[in-house]
Amino acid sequence: MSSSRITDDQITDLISKLQTLLPESHIQSGSRVSSARVLQEICNYIRSLQREVGDLSERISEFLSTADMSSAEAAIIRNLLM
Repeated sequence: MSSSRITDDQITDLISKLQTLLPESHIQSGSRVSSARVLQEICNYIRSLQREVGDLSERISEFLSTADMSSAEAAIIRNLLM
């Protein structure tokens, strides 16, 4: 057996850690659910975060394309993005 092999206990621990990263609306923290369900919810959550990032990126791009680039708001956004 290789020393790099992940044990069942390690997998269980990693699944528990992933479950704690989910918002409470997805799976209640501490509740007993299958590893497959936790992984499925993590994937769904990551996809929703990617959509949210895309939406925010579009909104920022639209704002910057129409904003007075010398405005205080545009300067703040530029600083945040760097």
